[in-house]
Formats: sequence, structure tokens, C-alpha cells
Amino acid sequence: MNLSPAAENSVVAATKSCSVELVSESLESESSSSWSVRAHLEVAYEIQMLDNILGAENRALIEAGSTGRVGRPRRFIVVDENVHLLYGNALRGYFDHFNCEYELCVLPASEELKTMEAVFRIVDGLDDFGISRRHEPIIGIGGGVVMDIVGLASSLYRRNTPYVRVPTSLIGLVDAGVGIKTGVNFGHHKNRLGSYFSPSVALLDRAFLKTLGQRHVSNGLAEILKLALIKDAQLFRLLDEHAELLLDERLSGRTVTGEIVARNVFSRAVSGMLEELQPNLWEKKLERVVDYGHTFSPTLEMRALPELLHGEAVCVDMAFTTVLAEERGMVSAPERERIFALMRRLRLPIGHRLFEIELLEQALLETTRHRDGLQRVPLPVGIGGSCFVNDLTSSEIAKAAELLRYRDEVATSMSGKGV
Repeated sequence: MNLSPAAENSVVAATKSCSVELVSESLESESSSSWSVRAHLEVAYEIQMLDNILGAENRALIEAGSTGRVGRPRRFIVVDENVHLLYGNALRGYFDHFNCEYELCVLPASEELKTMEAVFRIVDGLDDFGISRRHEPIIGIGGGVVMDIVGLASSLYRRNTPYVRVPTSLIGLVDAGVGIKTGVNFGHHKNRLGSYFSPSVALLDRAFLKTLGQRHVSNGLAEILKLALIKDAQLFRLLDEHAELLLDERLSGRTVTGEIVARNVFSRAVSGMLEELQPNLWEKKLERVVDYGHTFSPTLEMRALPELLHGEAVCVDMAFTTVLAEERGMVSAPERERIFALMRRLRLPIGHRLFEIELLEQALLETTRHRDGLQRVPLPVGIGGSCFVNDLTSSEIAKAAELLRYRDEVATSMSGKGV
């Protein structure tokens, strides 16, 4: 995939391009008839890196997803309630400035509330507000939870309503905001209900990170670390060399050095994610390196709610699979120590009290079903490489869990002594 910058702010196009073709065949006999239909759908959307998205001089948000129809613009805007507390006045000022008729749907957003009830709340609001189906896109502003909920609601509402993503968390900026997956939790299962539905555009503004809590910065850095470990050794080096700077400045570039590092990290993370997603948008191929850290973490995250954030659960999974890889000779002891040290410096967990054999076996069973009957577990090969395995055993998993627990306890003890 070619990733082309436009001026200083890079604009990345993620496109699955196919010519639209409809083929109909009829096979007739005296006793029966049958038809075969094949259609190819083009999917094209943009990811734009912007500064000051809510500035009166910036028309990107008011124009995003619009077909250019003349008349007063109308927008239905779904915003995370925490984001609304911080930016509600700025949002109103922005849309008032452009004489836009709008409705703000303020949505409580957490994994516990990431359900169909949230989707229905959006649909109720859409019906009350009334939008034209093609030229009045829904706008979602918030973290990854809001991105997923708004995307699913848009895919369902009138079967296909355009929407715009404005992620405000780090995990939204580098992960949930740039792909086409949508979803909500159901029962005890993460993202059990969902769809593949691309936004018209995703607008990425790192300025939102200035008000992001420190724990949520670490949460997003876990997804960046994921890409570094399985495909980008240079990204790992950047994280390793500048972990404290990235945390302190929240990747928002308060200093010249911080800005250079943050832009580099951010660009590599988004580009790396899109390189993996674009050839496989609908997950026809189930061996996906971006599933690293997502074999055991969905079950852990849902059982631990609300104790663990998504990226924290992913990091525990990555630590565990690093131990599995070390035991198979794919990762050296010094490499594992370096990986674990960086996780701690990024203020991420490497173990959890619920990470026991019963949970691990159940998680692997669920994941194997999700991956069509094969484990397809991504494991790191050194730092920056990966492979897939299908032969993990219960005894191997139990041993790795015990080793992880021991190393976590030792590290915690040494940390408590100031080492």
C-alpha cells in the first residue's frame, strides 16, 4: 500500500479497490432454475492527520463526509460524555460558527456500556433529529468505544448511513479509529455483535491527547507496542528510547524533541496498522499479525471489568505470549527482559491475578472458534518479527502462566526495593 503525505499533515487513503461488477447467470431446466450473483464493492476512505480540528478556520470537520449539497448543513453528533465535559463548549462554538443545525447525543462510554442499548439510543436520536441518508453524515467523537458503537449504529441505520470518526483517545487514534470494524459486547463476550463498515473519513488530531489521563496514554501505547513487537523493530527502538518522554508529553509534542518523536511514533503506528488492514479488510485471511495480544486478552478483559482497560489486557496477553515464544526458542531471554522492562516503563501490567489456566484454556477455545477451528496464534520472533502456531497445549500454557507469574512477582518485589 502506498502511504502518501499531503503537505506537512499527512493524509492517508485506505482503499480496497475493485471495479463494481454484477454477474447474473441463469441455469434452467424443466424441473428447476438457479441464479448465481457476484458483486464487487469498492471501499474507500481517508485518514487525515490534522491540527486544531475545532478551530474556526478549519473546515475539515464540517465538510467531512459531505456530498457538497447546497444548503444549511445538518449534523447528528455522538460524543463521549467525558469528551463533552472537556470540549462541549468548543464543539457548540464550532458548529454554530458554520451555521450548522446539529444535535449532540452525549453517550456514556465504557466497556460495560458498550452494548446494543447504546446503539438503540443513537437510533432513537437519529429518528427524532431526522437526517438525509447520504449527505448528512453521523459524526462520532470519542475513544475507541464510541468509534465502535457509532460505526455499528451507522451500518444498521437505514442499512447504510455515512459516518465520520473523530477519535480522541490514543487507542482510538492508532487502532479503533483507522480500521473498518465496528462492534458491541454481548453477554460476557467482547465485540460479539458487529460489522465491517468504513467511515467516510477519520480525522486524527493529537491535540485531544493533551487532556487524556495518564493511564489512558499507557493504554494506547500498548497497541503501539503490539505493532512494534510483531513487525517494526524501529518503532520498538523509538518507544524504548523515549518511553518517559512520550508518557510525560502524552504524544502531543510539548517540546521540539517530543514533537519529532511523537510524530514519528504516531506515523509508524498508523501506517503499520493500515499496511496490515488494507489487504484484508473483511478478514478473509484469519492469520493476522495485528491479532497479536488478542488471543487471551478478550476473555481476560471481560472477566476483569472494569478493572482492566483494553490495552492493559492486551499487554498481559503480549507478555504471556512472549514467554511462550521464549520457551519455544523464538525470543531470547535478553529480548524478553527488554520487552518486559519497556512494558513496565510504559506503566503497563505484565500479569494479572485472573490469568489462570482455566481462563487461558477457555480463552483459547473461544479464539479458536473465532478463527475458524485453528488457533492461529501470533507469536513474536525476536523483536519485530512474528509467526503463527496452531499447536499450543494445556501443559505448555500452564507452564508459561507460572513463569509469567513468577517473573511478575520478582519484578514487583525488585521495584518495591527501588531497584
